[in-house]
Amino acid sequence: MSNDLNVLALIKGHERFIFIYDDESRTQLVDTIRDYAADAQVNLSWFDAMVLTKKAREQEGVEATPLEPTPAHGRIPPLAA
Repeated sequence: MSNDLNVLALIKGHERFIFIYDDESRTQLVDTIRDYAADAQVNLSWFDAMVLTKKAREQEGVEATPLEPTPAHGRIPPLAA
């Protein structure tokens, strides 16, 4: 069993929809997103739900890659005094 977690987020105006889930919970996540879209009290449209579920499925099977340090030449030089 993996301890890896997936993060799926949607920023919609002043609202934030952030879902943190593991691979085994992906089906439950998709069901929850659909339930939110069907709920008139939640500001999540069916289009939003489609985009989120598509992204969740795209995350499936994608292995996490470690972040690599940015080369020094890619940094912005300090301002001269």
